[in-house]
Amino acid sequence: MFSTTTAKARTAGSAAKILAGSGIVRPINPIGLARTGLALARWGTGPAGGFIGLARRYPRRTAVIDELGSLTYADLDRRSNAIARALAARGVGEGDGVAIMCRNHRGFVDATLAVAKLGADALYLNTAFAGPQLVGVLERDKPALIIHDEEFTGLLSAASSAQRLVAWVDSEDPADTTGARSSGELARPLAPSEGVTERSEETLESLVSGDARPVPPPKRHGRIVILTSGTTGAPKSAPRPEAGFDAAVALMSRMPMKDGWRCFVAAPLFHTWGLAHLLFAELLGTTMILRRRFDPEDALATLAETQADSFVVIPVMMQRILSLPEETLAAYDLEAIASRLKAVASSGSALPGDLALEWMDRFGDSLYNVYGSTEVSYASIADPVDLREAPTSAGKVPWGTQMRILDGDGAPVRDGEAGRIFVGNGLLFEGYTTGGGKEVLDGLMATGDVGRFGPDGRLYVEGRDDDMIVSGGENVFPQEVEDCLMRHSLVADAACVGVDDADFGKRLRGFVVLVPGADAEAAGDVDVTLKDWVKENLARFKVPREIVVIDALPRNATGKVLRRELATWDDEAAGPNGERVAGQ
Repeated sequence: MFSTTTAKARTAGSAAKILAGSGIVRPINPIGLARTGLALARWGTGPAGGFIGLARRYPRRTAVIDELGSLTYADLDRRSNAIARALAARGVGEGDGVAIMCRNHRGFVDATLAVAKLGADALYLNTAFAGPQLVGVLERDKPALIIHDEEFTGLLSAASSAQRLVAWVDSEDPADTTGARSSGELARPLAPSEGVTERSEETLESLVSGDARPVPPPKRHGRIVILTSGTTGAPKSAPRPEAGFDAAVALMSRMPMKDGWRCFVAAPLFHTWGLAHLLFAELLGTTMILRRRFDPEDALATLAETQADSFVVIPVMMQRILSLPEETLAAYDLEAIASRLKAVASSGSALPGDLALEWMDRFGDSLYNVYGSTEVSYASIADPVDLREAPTSAGKVPWGTQMRILDGDGAPVRDGEAGRIFVGNGLLFEGYTTGGGKEVLDGLMATGDVGRFGPDGRLYVEGRDDDMIVSGGENVFPQEVEDCLMRHSLVADAACVGVDDADFGKRLRGFVVLVPGADAEAAGDVDVTLKDWVKENLARFKVPREIVVIDALPRNATGKVLRRELATWDDEAAGPNGERVAGQ
């Protein structure tokens, strides 16, 4: 009954109903509608067509609010026209790759739109990449141009690329609260594309005053290329198809998203989840609130000051907000923030422990958690009812999505049994740029995770199929043990990995970060205390053989734990109680 499930039928009627509920489909000036339709017909449903259409439909609506101020949709159109013409004059054209390494600010949006208008491919780089990872990606994908924030200049110095543009200039003046100097201070002409040896420091901002006439539509629509997280190996480049209406309808079938909302996008824009909300703005005319860096207290201040309707996060951001001292939380009117927030949209990793309940107890029942991957996009969505009744579930599949749980031979498992998760929708990626891709069976793509459907019809993800360890003949998924550890009052964060064991083949090693204020005596006894806790709540074979206290779990910019660093953890590098930051 539950090994195969399909969301609402993909009918025009159900899609229209969802779009109407969001405020997208409604009576509109026929001239504006015609102009929007013409833009989509000429430019496609990607960033170029979507934002050109919005500039014609809502020219004066605020599109972006960042540390430098606000921009309207008409502003974005003019700015990206000027940047696109400047890039074209320097040799960037259809099919070229342009790497973008920017934090969340207007420069990311400017670059995305300009590249799309030229029919070039946007390759989004992870802002947390180490130098070798970054150089490896650039040497493999060979972009014609790199657009980056000034802070990444040093990391990029070893990469061979002909041209550079600075999207954000860091401030050297401590009194400068905007975080940026005048772009003219660094602006100078780009070097020619042939035989360049000198790096350019010209800024995007210095180009926006140029020729802003509309750019002719390219014959080829540019692609969006997103990098996988690289938590288990080198990051892969995964091109995405144009999202179109299906992506929005799928998300809005399980999550409220309305026309004209003010959306604080805290999740990194280079990541699938943050980028999704930039692209959804094409349909919703969203006012996107952006901050270059996430700080938990600043996030509360931003939510209060901007009166945001929605908040786009990764789970670790919610953890950091809830971990603020009570006196800090008390300084903000959390009830007022909660009353305005209609949707807190989370994705990127599983919600650990009782995080969902703890968040909703503070900020109301407006939390939605999306399970998916770079390759398959949205697979299932847990709404507030799901998260109240089953906090560890991944919810149910959205509109236009099919999911099956299959065994190792590709056959459906029995009801309630765990197996590999396969997903089918109109958003599956095209395959990695280096060749290959995820396994596909009957049009459904493997997510790389193991899960099951519960008797309540909800999906439960047990973990990555390559995270499972076999210890003494028993299968153990770290995520279940991590959730258990997170529910102990001493634990602020937890992760488990498999390590070699002479007797059992593999054994589970746990790593925990203690809550602020946990005393030294508690830290000293934590191994025994937490083992007993796991033993009381889970099967004995799931109890970690050892539990180590560390200062912080190693995570990437999207909040995923870097398990490869934990797997190579060095006992001799630890302090007297085992404490240290893993990976250092």
